[in-house]
Amino acid sequence: MRTPHLVCLDIDGTTVDHDGRLHDPVRSAVRAVLDAGHHVTMATGRGVLGTLPVLDQLGLVDGYAVCANGAITLRLDPALPDGYEVLEAVTFDPAPALRVLREEFPSALVAVEELGVGFKVSAPFPDGELDGTPQVVPFEELMAHPVTRLTIRDPESSSEEFLAGTERIGLHGVEYAVGWSAWLDITPEGVSKAAALEVVRRRLGVEPGATVAVGDQRNDLEMLRWAARGVAMDNAPDEVKEAADEVTGHVDEHGLVTVLDSLR
Repeated sequence: MRTPHLVCLDIDGTTVDHDGRLHDPVRSAVRAVLDAGHHVTMATGRGVLGTLPVLDQLGLVDGYAVCANGAITLRLDPALPDGYEVLEAVTFDPAPALRVLREEFPSALVAVEELGVGFKVSAPFPDGELDGTPQVVPFEELMAHPVTRLTIRDPESSSEEFLAGTERIGLHGVEYAVGWSAWLDITPEGVSKAAALEVVRRRLGVEPGATVAVGDQRNDLEMLRWAARGVAMDNAPDEVKEAADEVTGHVDEHGLVTVLDSLR
């Protein structure tokens, strides 16, 4: 058997398409990698509630999963009551970032994540963009407690405008990533998919040279640089492709399958 690898997969735009569909060739390829003795860990910006259905569809019942861009790490175990336990949940005070972001993006929607519960929001988000049933609360309540993640969303803006605005104001003491649309995720300082996956790698005893990561967005940059083999999807922005060691096919063409098949 080949040396067991740690295979780290982003979800949206990588494992599932932009409509959230998991296609059979991808599911089969993930199963084949597991059967070959490798470890598969999903590493996603999704919260716990949004990650669990994908784990179920892929048949990932043990091992680990990294959620909320690295703020939450799960240990999967079918013997546990919920099938998982939270190994780590890193939180931060969202108030300082919210104050400056509200000045820069006064019309943007705001969401804070409650671990394992869902989201509190300043106003309803577009349908299907947040897991569970978001609860609309006063703005002051969004700043009242430590959170694992803060999300800013402006359906009327663009990712380029968000990048420019975020760079203008400067955010200190946090990590942030702008998504494919005007979507800004903010997590505690030092938190990233890469940092959480390094902990998983050590727990599994996988050598650094036996790590593979596949992703398609800016929140995958650190993960792709961390992995010995970082692979960007063809649908990724140019800066993500440039950070990767190689580029595979588009998510709509099951580009992930090519990478997974090379590990068998």
